[in-house]
Amino acid sequence: MALLETKNLSIGYGADKVLMESINLVIESGNLIGLVGQNGVGKSTFIRTICGLQPEINGQVFLNKRPIKNIHGKDIAKNISVVLTGRPESLNLSVLELVALGRHPYSGWLGNLKKMDKEKIEEAISTMEINYLAKKRLFELSDGQLQKVMIARALAQETDLIILDEPTSHLDLKNKIDVLHLLKKIAKSGKGVLISTHEIQLSAQVCDLFWCMDFGQNMLIGEPKKLIDSGELQKYLHIPKATLG
Repeated sequence: MALLETKNLSIGYGADKVLMESINLVIESGNLIGLVGQNGVGKSTFIRTICGLQPEINGQVFLNKRPIKNIHGKDIAKNISVVLTGRPESLNLSVLELVALGRHPYSGWLGNLKKMDKEKIEEAISTMEINYLAKKRLFELSDGQLQKVMIARALAQETDLIILDEPTSHLDLKNKIDVLHLLKKIAKSGKGVLISTHEIQLSAQVCDLFWCMDFGQNMLIGEPKKLIDSGELQKYLHIPKATLG
């Protein structure tokens, strides 16, 4: 099922700084998609645009077949959960408190949690395998643990689509692998998951598709293994073929 679709989308910062044009893509339920490309190519801009956080220059983004620019922010938050780069503003929150913030589209800013809200919070914590951290404060966590908590908050938001900007940055190898495999597990549960990443070799092992961005080029789209085996990915991203062999 198509969760989000772009039609002739152009992204950037006004007519004098268009980063990419004519983007026609679909995110379907059950898919884990990797968005790859060099720094500065526009991956974060693309993510902000399809989430409704930044206006399109041209074209449209459709969320469940409705133009996202016509959807109220609260309703977007019930359909898309976003994990951006950066740490939470308050590291004095407990893990449980941060994950509970994912229920705000349903509970309101007073945070009155009903039985269902609490169940969704517990389910998200269990899915991310961080039950043992529930009572800890965020400042007590490692980077890998904190990232899993941020993803748990997105899961608690109970959306069909989860979008993450560099979810494995600053993590050690074990935590990179753990996070990617947990995201694959989430996608297999029926959600659509889009991640921007520089971890091409690792993400190629779990992603169903790569969306590749380069300066002044149309997106290159395909299954990671096929793109790597053919050399298309290496050529498109200007990296030595042997690097991904």
